[in-house]
Amino acid sequence: MAVREIVDVGDTHEMARDLAEVLPVRVRAPFTASFIRSARLYDEFVHRLVFAVCRASGLAAAVGGAPGTSDEIMARAGLEAGRARMPVDWILRRLSHRGILEQADGEGRPRFRLRAGVPELDPGSVLEAQRREDATWLPSYVLAETVAQDYPAFLRGERTGEEILFSPTRLRLWMDFFSNTNPLYAVNNLVGAGAAQEWLPPAPLTIVELGGGLGSGAAALLEGLRREGRWPDIHEYRFTELVPAFLRRGQHALQTRCPDASFLKFGALDMNLPFETQGVLPRSASLVYAVNTLHVARDLDFTLREIFDVLAPGGRLVVSECIRTTPAQAIYVEFIFNLMETFRTPVLHPTYRPNGGFLTPEQWRGAMDAAGFVEVAVLPDIAAMRARFPDFNVGAVGATRPA
Repeated sequence: MAVREIVDVGDTHEMARDLAEVLPVRVRAPFTASFIRSARLYDEFVHRLVFAVCRASGLAAAVGGAPGTSDEIMARAGLEAGRARMPVDWILRRLSHRGILEQADGEGRPRFRLRAGVPELDPGSVLEAQRREDATWLPSYVLAETVAQDYPAFLRGERTGEEILFSPTRLRLWMDFFSNTNPLYAVNNLVGAGAAQEWLPPAPLTIVELGGGLGSGAAALLEGLRREGRWPDIHEYRFTELVPAFLRRGQHALQTRCPDASFLKFGALDMNLPFETQGVLPRSASLVYAVNTLHVARDLDFTLREIFDVLAPGGRLVVSECIRTTPAQAIYVEFIFNLMETFRTPVLHPTYRPNGGFLTPEQWRGAMDAAGFVEVAVLPDIAAMRARFPDFNVGAVGATRPA
């Protein structure tokens, strides 16, 4: 497939106009025609990396014979089942959706077989097309390409995902990726900030941010609150992050960017442990905020109940997340995060946490309902949009602790 066949300029302009008609004003700005073209290019880039991983790991040969389940195909390829199961299942579903594999249901589990061969397509031509379209997306390309080089070793059990993703030599990659100058990630920060501004009542704010990373989510929210004249309302903004290197850099970035923010507090917090024992007291926050964080909670139900306890009555939880439109959807950014153990292996629940990784709107609603929250909402309303925009995967989920 040539790059020019991936991106139809007229089509992306039309989609941008269509999205502008349905998206709430507060979250509309990032979704330009150029953003849509870049998202399509990145999706194709990841797809071509997947082809290379399939050949290098032996998956291409293993799926080329008799139909098999993902477990059977992993066994044929000699992959380490414990860590490879979720990434391989994701790869097979993605290739099936693209028509590379045949998929048939057998005894409750899908079976896959290669239709012809795994295409040999150059990811570099997509990278060059992206460079011409908008070079600010390139940190996402560098990260995906770097991860792809180590993917076969991960699938064979030779290296852990954490070694591959978070070695000290790769900190710079994450600094560039988790940045508001990288549109692929910034869109989550902008949608989250817009949703928080939409849902917050006009009252004093005591904010706790979970998994604040390198500070880009906090920066987007604080800038939005300043623009809306809410700066004097902020009593405290408690920025928390578990990874020490991220916490240090996030603190430095925010204190440099907001030197007048005397309300900023910084500290470590593990969302998988009781919050009170870590110094975050019950009923102490009016907003708990998190960007692309809660989907890696070890036990989502536990973490949501801890958040519920931390919120004052009437307090609001706002999470900005990559959201699946359907349970089986294979989203391009999962190519990277499928290597993380916390992404792959949470405590499961049959209804609202049936798998690792990202959740659907219905699963988020079910999890928050179970934790006792009310007024659960998604902005934009992805469930209402998905028939028309099946690949729109960015949203904020909000919920309230009853007064």
